[in-house]
Amino acid sequence: MLEATKSGVFGHRYDIRVNGTPVAEWNPRFWRGGGDIVLAGQRYRVDATTWTNRFTMTDAAGGTVATAEKAGRKHWTVVADGKPHRFRRASIWASTQELLIGDNVVGTIRKTGFWGNRIQAELPTLSLPAQVFVVGVMVTTWDRQAAAAAAG
Repeated sequence: MLEATKSGVFGHRYDIRVNGTPVAEWNPRFWRGGGDIVLAGQRYRVDATTWTNRFTMTDAAGGTVATAEKAGRKHWTVVADGKPHRFRRASIWASTQELLIGDNVVGTIRKTGFWGNRIQAELPTLSLPAQVFVVGVMVTTWDRQAAAAAAG
């Protein structure tokens, strides 16, 4: 199981662990969306578009590692590891996102902890870099939703 916990001075960075072992760090960007991932000494950049909820993860050489389309909507897709992975929001009232193969739920990502400061993900069909990407995508999506609710 992958678990991401807010840390840092202002609680914006996420430390990511797999079965309790630190593996990565997600550092969100506030004004432009997206962020940076440090995984096994490698740095990845995640860029986001505001209106289409499209995210792109690139490696240090600028090569595309993963993309997400319509993140956080009822149905959305991540392309990683050479193939598409389908997700759906489990409920309009919950933050849980489900990873699907056909109509079967094979994984989830959800907020847990007090104030939703922890994220748990079980995404067995995705590589570790793709799992960390999905965590970053959902952190950005949930932060945008919270900001919109606060403003509205």
